[in-house]
Parts: sequence; C-alpha cells; structure tokens
Amino acid sequence: MTKSKILGGVLLACFAIFILVGFSDRAESNNQGDKKTMLRHVVIFKFKESSSAADVQKVVDGFRGLKAKIPEIASFEFGTNNSPEKLNDGFTHCFLVTFKSEKDRDVYLPHPAHKAFVDVLMPHLDKAMVIDYWAAE
Repeated sequence: MTKSKILGGVLLACFAIFILVGFSDRAESNNQGDKKTMLRHVVIFKFKESSSAADVQKVVDGFRGLKAKIPEIASFEFGTNNSPEKLNDGFTHCFLVTFKSEKDRDVYLPHPAHKAFVDVLMPHLDKAMVIDYWAAE
C-alpha cells in the first residue's frame, strides 16, 4: 500500500470521527452531557521548498502571537512533526488552537490579527489542512 493511500485512509478515518463525534447541533454549547469540552482547531502546514528556515520561523512566531491579540483563544500550542511513521506527506508544523465555543472561533477567523497572520503565511504555504472538532474523552 502506498504512503498516499495510507494517508488518505487516515484522513478519511479522522473525518469520519469528526462527523460521528464532534459535529452536532450544539452551536453555542461547550458541554457534552455533564462533561465539559473544548472546541479544537487543528491547523497543519506544509511549507514551500523555497521558504527558508527564517521564513518558516516568522510564520510560527506570527501564529504564536495570535493568542496575545485575540482574547477568544483559550489556549494555543504547536509542534513540528517527529513521527517515525513517515506518513506526514510533507506536512511539518501542527498548531492547536482551543476555543470555549463556536462563537469564539467565529470571532477568531475574521479577526484583523488573524487576517494579518494569513498575509505573512501565504507566500510560504504549500498546503494546509484544518480540522475543527469538539474534544471528547
């Protein structure tokens, strides 16, 4: 089985889990029964080969800086791929932005600071993948 078929299968499985677990009619709710949950916004980037390490670091720093500029962000973390499975298909950087509600995410997406970050990102972005889900135990 090729790496692309395996990655496609993994992405399809993640999408199915998102549909089955994370997508529901809880538009403004952040709880699941009695369990508190958080809305996770996962962003994964593949950078252009022409982008230097300094260019990529500028993007990382810009993304990290959004938490200080957008109060609706409950938490932020990021990291770079170090999986030995080699199924990342060139995607190297993963960012996890957490919100308390869909309303908070809806403020974040068009926020001027987020738009300014996207302007820094775009010259260096080869591909992006974004998945949002309600965290469940």
